[in-house]
Amino acid sequence: MTIHTNRDNILMKPERASVPGMRNKKKKAKKTEKKEKTRKKDQYRQRGSVTIEASFGIPLFLFAALCLIWLIEIQSIRISITNAAQNAAKSAAEDTAVIPVLNTVKLKSDIVSLIGEDRISRSILKDGSAGISCWKSYVSPTTGEMNITVNYKIMIPLPVMGSPSAELEESFKLSSWTGYQDGGMGGEGSDIVYMTDNGAVYHEDYNCSYLRLSIRYVPYEELDGIRNESGGKYHACDKCVIGPAMTGVYITDSGTKYHNSLNCSGLKRTIHAVERSETGGVGGCSRCSGHSG
Repeated sequence: MTIHTNRDNILMKPERASVPGMRNKKKKAKKTEKKEKTRKKDQYRQRGSVTIEASFGIPLFLFAALCLIWLIEIQSIRISITNAAQNAAKSAAEDTAVIPVLNTVKLKSDIVSLIGEDRISRSILKDGSAGISCWKSYVSPTTGEMNITVNYKIMIPLPVMGSPSAELEESFKLSSWTGYQDGGMGGEGSDIVYMTDNGAVYHEDYNCSYLRLSIRYVPYEELDGIRNESGGKYHACDKCVIGPAMTGVYITDSGTKYHNSLNCSGLKRTIHAVERSETGGVGGCSRCSGHSG
């Protein structure tokens, strides 16, 4: 027969009471573990979202920054070319006072010199200094104004195949010294008209473009891409072009020939002032006369 004392009962009660407490601890531990796993998954999702946003956002930001730098550079090079062209044109105006022909080769050389070869080589100009063209510049034979036109291309920073570029043009007018002003020649109601030695028409205006040739000096290597006002190509003059052409040649807007010599008779007009009654019945110029014959 076994006898249990009260002391033994008191000691056994805490052991039976501790079993539910252990269960609660395990449940709490499992809940905590689940929360920790959920928190880690959320962190991974957030990190993945940030990575995706960064993969799109950073390249777009860099491209926007590149475009901003490109816009600043294009504005800088345009200002440089315009300022250099204006200064070079002022120097060319002194030369046209002696010879009324604009030397576009020298004009381009002065522009490049004023900007600086090093600055051009580091710029976004396509082909560097070789990409600058001034052949469209000329001196107006009627007003004496210098019409300066500078064409060039700039490279576009687009991630595409090849080397895309955009063509720009800077143009302005500059008054050149003419030495005198024509007065009273070819005025309204005048009985005096003007004719050339080989002219088939008479002219009422002494400054008619047919009488005052617009002579330009252009590089021979660019001649293939230049057309006269009628859209025709220029061919060698049979009077002054003997053998190969010079590095630079002379052309006119209305002509069809290029010339090696500025003194060629094809670039000159002998103008005679005659009475209208002495024209021999020829018609009037379609440009400057009020009617044709």
